[in-house]
Amino acid sequence: MGYGPQWRTESECMKQRFTPNDVGSVVATLQPAPSTAEELVMYSNASGDTNPLHLKLEFAKKAGFDNLVVHGMLGMAHMGRLLTSHFPAAAIASFLVRFSAVILVGEQVNYQATLEECGNEFYRLALVATTTTGGVVMKGEATIRITEPTFPT
Repeated sequence: MGYGPQWRTESECMKQRFTPNDVGSVVATLQPAPSTAEELVMYSNASGDTNPLHLKLEFAKKAGFDNLVVHGMLGMAHMGRLLTSHFPAAAIASFLVRFSAVILVGEQVNYQATLEECGNEFYRLALVATTTTGGVVMKGEATIRITEPTFPT
């Protein structure tokens, strides 16, 4: 599928430190290859989501779309990859998105995280995914722990 790793070790990821002066800055971006019909078949097989909007072009066109509709959770997985390629998975305390439009097969989507808040123990990120034509397909937020969580003994 040609995603090309931007993976880093956990120690490398947390070398990325921000200050309150960085609030408002874009701190992570990802531009994966556009989804293909073959990728949707593989995702459908793995997820069990066989909605014909994702798999049958004629059905998608009858429903008013110009192409197959990419699974929303596949788009969210790309947003998750944006986070894990810049921060250790264990540091991601929360991650949520709201879908505002569909992604179509072949459509280029840009994923971006902007530092919204820089606390002593966490970063709060604003997340957005947009098409190259400027349409917003999802927005959300994530909280990244800066320090190791402590557990009672």
